Formats: sequence, structure tokens, C-alpha cells
Amino acid sequence: MAQAVDRAYAMVRDGIVRGSYGSSSRITEQEIADSLGVSRTPVREALRRLQAEGFLKVLPNVGAVVTPWTDADTRNVFELRALLEPYGASSACEHITREGITQLRRLAEEQYHESATRAEGYIERIGKLNSAFHQTLQDFSGNSRLAALLPALLEVPMMLKTFNRYEPQHLLRSASHHLEIVSALEARDPQWAASVMRSHIFAAQAALRGSPESRGPTGV
Repeated sequence: MAQAVDRAYAMVRDGIVRGSYGSSSRITEQEIADSLGVSRTPVREALRRLQAEGFLKVLPNVGAVVTPWTDADTRNVFELRALLEPYGASSACEHITREGITQLRRLAEEQYHESATRAEGYIERIGKLNSAFHQTLQDFSGNSRLAALLPALLEVPMMLKTFNRYEPQHLLRSASHHLEIVSALEARDPQWAASVMRSHIFAAQAALRGSPESRGPTGV
């Protein structure tokens, strides 16, 4: 039972994050059960978990509906990241190992290469490298609670398809920020690391706000 619940949870959550299930779209228990070859009972439990995490609303006589993502939600997430991640980057200067710095530099260099060459499938690869960089950095913050909180915030760019909305110069700037953060970590300079991380997050917010998709009466 528990394994079936986890499978249903992962399938629906991934579909929401990647945009397969759009905002306000309806998800039926039977649809998920048929896809996974399980009964509706574990699917029902999985949908309850997703509702508790804010991904869904389960409505009477309607079923599960994907929670709409508003402009205010976007602003709130960037504001949270701008508060939390600079702290984590600063703290990582004290705790990160030489191996950790090497790992982060590899991720940053790969992201810069993908941003510069933009070969087929580069958006998905950049998204994965970006998330891995941010999560790995916070894993070295010495604050396990911060590291545990971050994944929910890092999935937001995927939900918003942020990198699809970046101009080429925005992709390169984002990757360059990662490289500079690694340099700050190598120098064990907490103020430098925090400053670049804060600029990195606000630059991402500005790029998203200025994208063609965001212009209009509901733009951020």
C-alpha cells in the first residue's frame, strides 16, 4: 500500500511541477489508478498528501484540481529565496569541503556550457543543473532545516518554466553568477557569497518579470 501511495504521489507531483497538469486542471483518481495499475485507495491518499502540500485542492463533487499559481505566489517565493539562500551561501563558506567546492564548480561550468551552446534539450539540462547547484550549496550550509525547506522553492522555476522564458544573455548571466559564488566559497568570503546569491535571485525575478509571457494585465 505504502509503495503504491508513493508511486501515485510522485507521478502526480512530477506532472504538476513539469506542467503536464496545468493550473486549475482536474485530476481524477481513476486516471492515475489506471496509469499505474493500482486501486483508487492509494491514489486517494496520494492526492491528500499533495493537497496538504498545496499542490492540489480536493473539492466536493469535483475531485482534485491543480492549485492555480498567482503573481503574488511568484513574488513570495522569490522574496523567500532572497532571504534564505544568501544566508545559506554565507554559512557554506564555513562548512563546505574542498570536494564540495569541486562539485559545485563542475555543476556551474556545465551550466555555463549548456547556456553558451544551447544544443537541443538544453533547457531541461540547465534546469536540472541549476537545481542541483542550489541544493548542493545549501546542503553545505550546516543547516539541515534550510536544506530540507529548499526543494519546494527550487521547483517553482520548473513550474513557471523560467528558463524557457530567459533570453540567451539571461542564461549566461545566471550561470556566471554560479561561477562567481564558487569563487566566493573558495575565498571563504561569506559577504561575497551572500551578495552574489542575492543578486542572482533578484536578477532571475527581473528576467521573469520582463519576459514576453509576463507582460500584460496580470504580469508580475
